[in-house]
Amino acid sequence: MTAAERIAEFATTLTLEDVPAEVAEHAKLHLLDTLGCGLAAHATGAAAEGRTAMAEIGGEGQATVIGHDARLPAVNAAFANAMLCHGLDFDDTHSDSVSHVSTVTCPASLAVGEAQGLPGSEVLAAIVGASEVITRLGMAASGRFHARGFHPTAICGIFGATAAAARLTGADTRTTASALGIAGSMASGLFAYLEDGTATKPIHPAWAAHGGILATRLASLGAEGPPSVIEGKFGLYHAFLGAERGEIDVDAQLADLGSRWEIPRIAYKPFPVCHFMHGSLGAAADALDGRTLTPDEIADVVVTVPEAGVSLVLEPEDAKKTPRSDYEGKFSLQYSVASMLVRGHVSVSDFSDEAIADPGVLAVAGKVRYETPDYPTYPQAFPGGVRVTLADGSTLERDFPHQKGGPENPMSADEVREKFRGNALLALDEDRVEALEDAVLAFEQQDDLAAALAPLTAVKEPVAA
Repeated sequence: MTAAERIAEFATTLTLEDVPAEVAEHAKLHLLDTLGCGLAAHATGAAAEGRTAMAEIGGEGQATVIGHDARLPAVNAAFANAMLCHGLDFDDTHSDSVSHVSTVTCPASLAVGEAQGLPGSEVLAAIVGASEVITRLGMAASGRFHARGFHPTAICGIFGATAAAARLTGADTRTTASALGIAGSMASGLFAYLEDGTATKPIHPAWAAHGGILATRLASLGAEGPPSVIEGKFGLYHAFLGAERGEIDVDAQLADLGSRWEIPRIAYKPFPVCHFMHGSLGAAADALDGRTLTPDEIADVVVTVPEAGVSLVLEPEDAKKTPRSDYEGKFSLQYSVASMLVRGHVSVSDFSDEAIADPGVLAVAGKVRYETPDYPTYPQAFPGGVRVTLADGSTLERDFPHQKGGPENPMSADEVREKFRGNALLALDEDRVEALEDAVLAFEQQDDLAAALAPLTAVKEPVAA
């Protein structure tokens, strides 16, 4: 049995009854967190181009779109919502696969489920199955996609979106394997945006969600895809990583599908920045213990991260110390740790044009150096630390082997809900925030997805463009 065939069998037969209650609860919290991130992106005017483009294309009203009063075809709704949900880089990450997961699985599953008139229990099962697929494919080659300049959120994500769409449309195992084969030819996503800070990255999960639905529809109409698309010659790992057949043991990751669950290991983000920065930022917040510092009080700052994160969040140093855009700021540890030290927070508002030009914060960013110790907890976590030397010679120093929000240093369910409310209230009034939260946290009980998701369309005007 090929990897695609094994995934197809798992995805098409999984039911919510097969999913442990704890795993299902995690899935609902990740859905809530993802929708909150999308609402915050709408409120701040981030990543709305996908929604506008999909609205211009138009078509049959099948699925709800965040911040849009008309429904769109499922394939286009998935694109628009996934782009919004990743627009602030505030959505969850699975560390061992180095992939954003829910920003692909949730928009794709919601759109297809709503178009098919399915209940929330079916959609929740699809989200679980799709999340397991994405994480396993990434874990089999942990860090290797990043090293080649590919974004595993997109590369692996399209296979998860396909698994979800196939399950929700009732595809059989053979059709699903063929859909996965087609999806392999659509997999894409480059880290080229890091060169100049352009906001290309939110398009990656959007294309994955969109492509998974399209690949499934093509397969249902008889289009064929190679079942050896993942491990075969010229398949996923060979084409993207240059791996020879058998070099990457994907079978080991797929063998225990349905008995080992990765969803509880998907990490929430307390800060709207690249996850490689979260260890250092959490350490800085802990070291400050509620205080802030003036630029004159700070003589030197050393941050520590795994070596794999340097090219993403610390180099080239000159550009990182003076970010040119909100998105470049989200991938600058120098700027973000400076914001934490001077302002006492790293929040959505800290990446506006005015904020990233703050001379006090930039003065501290210019003092930031980095080291790359060997962290035994990486890649299972995003560790990091900080050492701040003050002008009086004293130091503030902390190290986080596990970043806040990961499974070893978790955010509680209450903290995830608090994050959701903070994001959602940027776009919705309090009553609608409460209604949406209640619907998602009881998602398996929802029979009318359009009604459950209706608050997503009753949004305020964006406060920034």
